[in-house]
Parts: sequence; structure tokens; C-alpha cells
Amino acid sequence: MSAAPLLDVRQLRVAFGGKPVVHGMDFSIAPGEKLALVGESGSGKTVSALSLLRLVVNAEVSGSAMLGGRDLLALSERELRGVRGDEVAVIFQEPMTALNPLYTVGNQIAEVLQLKRGLSAAQARAGVVELLASTGIPEPERRAGAYPHQLSGGQRQRAMIAMALASQPKLLIADEPTTALDVSLRGQILDLLSDLQRQHGMAVLMITHDLNLVRRFADRVAVMESGQLVEQGTVATVFEHPQHAYTRKLLASKPERAVDDTPAGDEAPVMRAEGLRVSYPVPLPGLRGWFRRGRFVAVQGADLSVPPGRTLGVVGESGSGKSTLALAALGLLPFEGRLAVAGTGWDEARRAKALRALRQRVQVVFQDPFSSLSPRLTIEQIVGEGLHVHRPDITPAQRRERVCALLVEVGLADTPDAASVLLPRYPHEFSGGQRQRLAIARALIVEPQLLVLDEPTSALDVTVQKQVLGLLQRLQRDRGLSYLLITHDVDVIRAMAHEVIVMKDGAIVERGPALDVLGTPQHPYTQLLVQAAA
Repeated sequence: MSAAPLLDVRQLRVAFGGKPVVHGMDFSIAPGEKLALVGESGSGKTVSALSLLRLVVNAEVSGSAMLGGRDLLALSERELRGVRGDEVAVIFQEPMTALNPLYTVGNQIAEVLQLKRGLSAAQARAGVVELLASTGIPEPERRAGAYPHQLSGGQRQRAMIAMALASQPKLLIADEPTTALDVSLRGQILDLLSDLQRQHGMAVLMITHDLNLVRRFADRVAVMESGQLVEQGTVATVFEHPQHAYTRKLLASKPERAVDDTPAGDEAPVMRAEGLRVSYPVPLPGLRGWFRRGRFVAVQGADLSVPPGRTLGVVGESGSGKSTLALAALGLLPFEGRLAVAGTGWDEARRAKALRALRQRVQVVFQDPFSSLSPRLTIEQIVGEGLHVHRPDITPAQRRERVCALLVEVGLADTPDAASVLLPRYPHEFSGGQRQRLAIARALIVEPQLLVLDEPTSALDVTVQKQVLGLLQRLQRDRGLSYLLITHDVDVIRAMAHEVIVMKDGAIVERGPALDVLGTPQHPYTQLLVQAAA
């Protein structure tokens, strides 16, 4: 490590309205070093990093942050504009919201080249193509003319990286750069950042809660808890010999398998699909598109079944067809073939009463509990809504009693009396893990046989993820529930699933017992997924 750090932060404090959220942080980054700032949501890691450039609105920042002999926290706004995107660049967590939807990615990158490096319009256009090519985007000339919504998640993140590198910064702040990406894309983006970091000799401050990512990418790691830096050191030292209890807790948060692995009996499956095919209409190019439409096949002839009390895992990357399969299982998409829940096909339940009875048997838990819970309804209204539809015969007092009992069962309260205190509250008053428990309670209130779990833990921190998976495992044992688990997280499949199917481009490419498939994958695509998750 260089004797003179590139960035030296001392006694960094951040507060909002006089209430401190970061308490006197000290850390430094050497030229060309990769430092990972690790912690759960709310630990203060993003606020700390972005406050160095005063990018956090209404933040009260004190301390010092020396970069090239200047204190970033003492610079005027005009002086800071010369640092932002020039000496220090930022890659934000969600490129879809960070990129301007009204301009092509090429125009947005060219703007940086013209403002920061003084290139002409023609030079900037050539520079855009060169930068996009360096990030591995296919057909960089064509992609430069695309708008953000026309690119995939991985391509948008590569475009963000190209924009950050346009000014050849000395320090790159990467805020959760792989959180929204599939497991294989995460590996590609990490490898890309490592290659570009070596080529340009820049330092990287990576903000993340993904410990596998830290182990693979960083030189040093700093661990944050509740606004305080509790431990820092080399990755090898901290991971092999953690000193602080919170660090040990993070490292011990890998999902654990706690399911009944006895062979399934001969009972009829809760859900069965035979020759399931789902397709969407798409416009055809040229004159043909004036007269007819083509079809995009999202799921191709899938056969699967979910026995009682078992979990079928569906794993694959974005675009593989797994979410389409989940929507078909919920009866929310038209399909070809046969798909039956508890022996009744969705196409057979045409009358409202029959359809309502079928929907009671299968419920869903979505990926993001914040967007899937209505912000205008109280907890009592959200969890009890299913009883209004499926059990209109019970009284309000009975409904409230059942809601309180279920809040206790999912671990939100210790007693029904304690649960009753939560009923008038709203979703924004709960943490991410608590909101997901509410989403599970809402699904369970009608006593379904099958739960469709659509990426139920991908939006959660590692410790909260472990808690929610433990809850789902316990509920399956206690209630005999069946799960259709949709995910791209191999560790979650390993912890939860009895059987697994692997999907690629709408087709099932491998299937079998989960531990066998993940332990000795046969298909090259499955091997790639397992290797990327290692």
C-alpha cells in the first residue's frame, strides 16, 4: 500500500436535522486499491460515501476527506463540480433510474466527454463507441443510439460504468453495482470492474452487502453497523478471523438447509403442468407487421409438478421464463397445455365462484415487499383483505383475531395483544424484513395449499434473508405448505428446494433433486450458474 493515501477520511460525521447517522468514521484508500464498505441497509455506508461529494440532500457533514491535498468537505459547490465526475466518479445502484430516459446512452456519455475532457462533438462520438466497447457491450455503435429502456440490466450497468470512466477518474465509488443483476451477470460486471481498475490504475470504493462479492473483488474491507465503523482490514484477515460480533454475524448469515428431505409420497401433486406453453404477441418488422403479429414464446412445453409439503425451485437468469411460469401458475396469463392446482385446471374454473375457490388454494409472495403492499392501507386491512373475499361470513372481531394470530405466527409479535398494537400501522413504518413477513401473513390468511415465492429474499440483507428463509421453512413444516420458488439465487435454492428445474430461454434444460443438480450439474448452463455463485 502507498504511504500517501489517495483519499484519507477522518472523523466523518453525518446528521439529518441534528440527528447523527454516521458517527466519526476514519478510513483511507490507497491509489489503485479496492476497498469494500460493507453493512446492512441503514448502516450508513451509502450516506457516508455520497456525503464525501455532498450528494446527499439536507445532510449535515463534518470532519475531513483529503483528496490530492484538498479537503472535499471544505470545498465550495463550484469547486466540487470540478471534482465530481472528474477526479471522483460514481456508479449508482439502479442504472434505470440513474440514466436519463429522454436521451440515448451515447448522448449521456458524450456529454461527460465534452464537459470534462473538452472533446469536440465528433471526438466525443468516437470516444463513446470506444468506451462502450471497453465495457464489453456488443455492437457498441448501435447501442450508443439506444435509450436506457432498450438495454438489458447488464447492458445498462455497463453503460453506467462507461459514463463513470469517461473522465478517467482517480477514484470510482460503486454503490451496490450488481444488486439488480443475475448471478452470472454479477460475475461479469465484477470481472469488468477489476480489468478496468487495473488498466486505468484507479481506486475503487465499493458499497455492498454481498459478502461473496467482497471476497471475490476487494483488497480490504470496512464493516459498518448503525453508522459506526466496527472493523476493517484485509479481506483475508477479516473473513478468516473476524473480531467484531457484527462481522461474525454477517459471515454466518449464509442460508441454511432445514427442510424435510424424506422422499415424497404417492399423494396427488398440489400443482401439475403438462406441455405448458406461454407466448406473447410481438410486432413483425417491415410490411408484414401491418397485417399480422408474430409470437414470442416465453415458456416452451414445460412439464412439472409440486407435491404436498415440498418445494420446487425454478432457477434461471432474467429472461429465462421463470417469472412467466409463476404468473401462469397463478392463473394470471393465458397459456396452452394443462396447468392444474389441486386437480382443477385454470381453464376449467370459468365461473366466478370456482375461480375464487381456486385462487384461495394458491397465493403469492412478491419480490419487493414495499411495492407489493398498499401504502394507503393499514396492516389490519392488508392482512385481513383475503378474509373479506374468501370468508365473508366471519365477524370483524373474528377477522381481527385471526390477523393477530397470524402476525404472531410469522414472528412480528410475541402475543396477540402485542400484535393488536401493530394493526393500525402502515407498511412504511416497518423494516424490509418485517414487510416481507407481512406479505407472507397476507398470503397465509386464506390458508392456501401452494405459495408462489417470486424472488422472496432478493431485496433483503443477508441476515434478514436468513431469517425469512427460516420462517418459510418452519411454516412449511408446521402447515404442510407447498412452494413454487422462483429465484436466481443458487444459495436460496440449495437451502429451500427439494426438486429444482433450470430454465434458459423459456425451456427447462435440467431437472432433478436440488442437491444432486447443484452438486453435480450436467448442463453447461447449470454449471455456469453454480460456478458463478461459488
